[in-house]
Amino acid sequence: MCELKIADASVLCPDMTVAQHQTIEISEGKISAIHDYSPQDSAADRGCILDGRGKLVMPGLADCHMHTGQQLLKGRVLDELPMIWTRIMLPFESTLDEKTMALSAKLAALEMIKSGTTAFIDAGSYFMEAAAQVYVQSGLRGILSASTMDEPGLPASIAQSAQEAVAQTDRLYDRFHGKGRLKVAYALRSLLSCSESLILQVSEKSKSRGALLQAHMNEYPNEINFYLQNKHMRPLEYLQELGVLDGRFISAHSLLLSEKEKDILAARDVKVCHCPFSNCGKAVPDTPALLSRGICTGLGTDGAAHGGLSLWNEMKIFRSVMNVEKGAPAAEAAVMPAQTVLRMATENGYRLMHENGGRLEVGGTADMITINLRQPHLYPTGNLVNTLLECVCASDVCDSIVGGQILMQDRHVLTLDEEAVMDEAAQWLERREK
Repeated sequence: MCELKIADASVLCPDMTVAQHQTIEISEGKISAIHDYSPQDSAADRGCILDGRGKLVMPGLADCHMHTGQQLLKGRVLDELPMIWTRIMLPFESTLDEKTMALSAKLAALEMIKSGTTAFIDAGSYFMEAAAQVYVQSGLRGILSASTMDEPGLPASIAQSAQEAVAQTDRLYDRFHGKGRLKVAYALRSLLSCSESLILQVSEKSKSRGALLQAHMNEYPNEINFYLQNKHMRPLEYLQELGVLDGRFISAHSLLLSEKEKDILAARDVKVCHCPFSNCGKAVPDTPALLSRGICTGLGTDGAAHGGLSLWNEMKIFRSVMNVEKGAPAAEAAVMPAQTVLRMATENGYRLMHENGGRLEVGGTADMITINLRQPHLYPTGNLVNTLLECVCASDVCDSIVGGQILMQDRHVLTLDEEAVMDEAAQWLERREK
């Protein structure tokens, strides 16, 4: 029996065409039917029904790289001198406790739900159990990690040996992997902050458990130079030499890649995530070359400290950067078409997470959002897919459904108390400013 219907809506199909006057039926967390609308679909005695008139139903967005632990750093990074990781972010994360981490997760979950993100990957921080409890309540689909590094000289509150760093993720995995809609991945925070012993231990543990493994890769020139000078190979070549790379490895950022490294990514089926706004301060990725090799490439926000958690913003920035860097010099206006960018934020993101979602089709996971089209900045349009990329913003998202559960209806979040969270955030800010 159908548990939820969205009646008389436009639907973004997997081939990026738009079907008008459709009804989507959801049962047991899956899409059970998509068919032409009938007035009977809106009958009040036929279960839970969302009115789809004037709305577009589309796959939910997947944020493939964010940092819950940096949610309270919003506004403190822009225009700062380089090395913000060591000067600002790392010192801040070393001051986190369970309470601030839980508040960070509440704010992040609200921001993602209200901007249309239905699935996310957290790159790892501290007190992640507190964040996990919030994310379970939120109903979002997520992959969590713990910050994993054993670099000497870290602040005492986060200093760990290789064994302690691995054990931290083990505890998170044992408690939260498979709880709610969460999974736990192993992580390498930064290769420069991880010993070879830690890299090998994390790789072995992730493979033994069939878990994903993520790492910040090829993000800065000093990272590349360190491995060239000390290992006589580039970072991804080094990980290949160690036997770390496979189809469950997520290479975040991946900006400064050699041709050989691109071939390695393709040969090992490594997944890639770009974070456009954050990356603009570092380098422009060669995404067309990655996609031409069949490398699954998604998008991430890199956390609220880098401009918030709206993937709509990231898509716009990414399209513009690709055009000015790759398209304009070759007079190729469609070097990164709207359809491609939207797939990166939806279908590719879910594939990257090893989840059956990101497409609206019968049998697929019922993770979807609706967009209010009846607005001057969106309607009318000669090409709705282009308009999604060009004009839609976070506030245009009306409803959010994950696994068949309504997380937000008509902009009202149902799984978290938004007013209480904002009051808690205001109190935190007031204490901080004293």
